[in-house]
Amino acid sequence: MPGGRLTQQDRQQIALGLADGLPYAEIARRLDRPTSTITREVMRNGGPTAYRADLAHRATERRAHRRGPAASRGPESVAQPHGRDAEAVREYEETLTTVFMQSGTPKMMARVLACLCISDAASLTASELVQRLQVSPASVSKAVAFLEEQGLVRRERDERRRERYFVDDDVWYQSMMASARGTAQVAETARQGVAILGPHTPAATRLENIGRFLDFVSESITRAAEQAREVLHTKPGESRGSS
Repeated sequence: MPGGRLTQQDRQQIALGLADGLPYAEIARRLDRPTSTITREVMRNGGPTAYRADLAHRATERRAHRRGPAASRGPESVAQPHGRDAEAVREYEETLTTVFMQSGTPKMMARVLACLCISDAASLTASELVQRLQVSPASVSKAVAFLEEQGLVRRERDERRRERYFVDDDVWYQSMMASARGTAQVAETARQGVAILGPHTPAATRLENIGRFLDFVSESITRAAEQAREVLHTKPGESRGSS
């Protein structure tokens, strides 16, 4: 029924929809489910190209068995401030994680990033992440290292000498600027190949076109990110357009 757990028959319909190339929204409409439910189901079970209904159903049953009827730990049991619905927060965190995964972020890194993004303090320690995500310290350390490289997370030591990880308010600006710099570097390297391969040769022409295209993209990303940061960025508790 709508809103209940996915059945094995539901998962078979999802698999058929994926095989037919249907978008998640259309599969969700046919099953009378939220699109986020279908997206999360597919991404946590191999993605659109590897999803298998029977394997997904067995994996879900194993997860439910491990959690047990009265799980005492995990995101769903975290007390929520501001009168938030704990179950709704848990569901949203899963949805946000899935969207990050769809954009190319590996699963563990996506889970850490989502957890940090929904924290009011925008920061958590390694032990807090381990407790909330129920993973090993090594998994958290590896995920944070990856996110740092992408410019999405930074770390500091707090007054107790613990490592604390932060998602800054302008994290997406920093990420876009890092992406623009990386794109510009690829463009420059492509142009270097023109002289080596010989001007006007097919390979050199290809590299020249790559360089021009990526230069344009890099400059456009930089310009758009700077404009968006200036016009749209608001601090917590501040309404856009306030004086």
